[in-house]
Amino acid sequence: MNNNAKKSLVALFAFSCLVFTVIFSGCSSEKKPLLENIAQISNDNDSPLKYNCTFNGTKHIFIIDFPDGKASDEGCPLVVMLHGYGRSPESFREDSHFEKPANEKGYVVVYASGTGGGWNSGLGLDNIKDVDYIIALTEYLQKEYKLDKKHTYAVGFSNGAFMTHRLAMEAPKTFSACVSVAGKLPEKIWEKRNKKNKVSVFQISGEKDSVVPKLLDGSAKTAKDPAIEDVMEYWAVTNGLDSKTEEMVGKGSVLTKYTKAGKQNQVWHLLVKDGRHDWPSVEHNGINMNEMIIDFFESVK
Repeated sequence: MNNNAKKSLVALFAFSCLVFTVIFSGCSSEKKPLLENIAQISNDNDSPLKYNCTFNGTKHIFIIDFPDGKASDEGCPLVVMLHGYGRSPESFREDSHFEKPANEKGYVVVYASGTGGGWNSGLGLDNIKDVDYIIALTEYLQKEYKLDKKHTYAVGFSNGAFMTHRLAMEAPKTFSACVSVAGKLPEKIWEKRNKKNKVSVFQISGEKDSVVPKLLDGSAKTAKDPAIEDVMEYWAVTNGLDSKTEEMVGKGSVLTKYTKAGKQNQVWHLLVKDGRHDWPSVEHNGINMNEMIIDFFESVK
C-alpha cells in the first residue's frame, strides 16, 4: 500500500471517529431546559419574595417563604406547593397558609404556578413539560439557597395533587416524599407505573369526594383512573412496606399507615369522614391538615 493510500485510510478513520463522537456525544449531552429570565417582582424587604421566570417558552411565577423571613439559613428542607386547576400560587398560599407552621419548623416553602392555570399531571398534552419545570425550579432553589437536596417534598391540592402522584412516579430522585390532598393518579401514569419505588406518599381522600375514584362508594367501577385504595396499596407494596396500622383522627376520620421496620419511607392514607373535594380543616373535620403534613415529613426524614 503506497503512502497516499495509507493517508487516505487514516483520514477516513479519523473522519469516522469524529462523526461517531459527534452523534453519540450529542445524544448523551442533551440538556433539559432551565429556568430563564428569573426576575424578582417584590421588594427585598418583602416577605414572601415573588419572582417571574420562563421555562421552555412559558411564563411562570413563584413565591418563596423562608424561616424567619430570611434566605440566610443553609441546609433547609424545601416544600414545593402545587395549586389546583384555575387557581394560583397567591390563592393557594392565602387558602392554606402552609408556610406558617412549615417555616416555624425550618422548612423553606415555594408556591409555584402551573401552565395555563393548571398542571400536566398526565391528563394534558405531552408537550407541556411540567415535570421538567418543577424539577428545574427545585434544582434552581436548591443551588441558589443551598437547600437540603435529600429532603425535598411536594404538596398539591386537586389538579396539583394529581401532579404530586406523577412526581412520585417520575421524579423520585428529586422528591423524597409527596402529599396529595384530594388527588388521584391519572390512568396514563398508572399504565406505565414503576415496579419498585422509594418515595414516601401521603394521600388525603374525602369520603364524599366525587373527583377521586374509590372502591368505598363504587365510583371506581365507571372511572378510567384507578381506585385510590388500589393506588395506595400499590405505593405501599412497591415501597416494600409490610406493616399496616389504622388510627382514628379528628371527627371520625381514619388514618392508615404503611411502614416497615428499618425503612425510612412510609405511605399514609387519610380517609376524611364526610370529606368532599376540599382541604380538611379543624372547624369542619377536626383535622389540622398543615400540622399533619409536617408530621408526615418529620416521620420520613
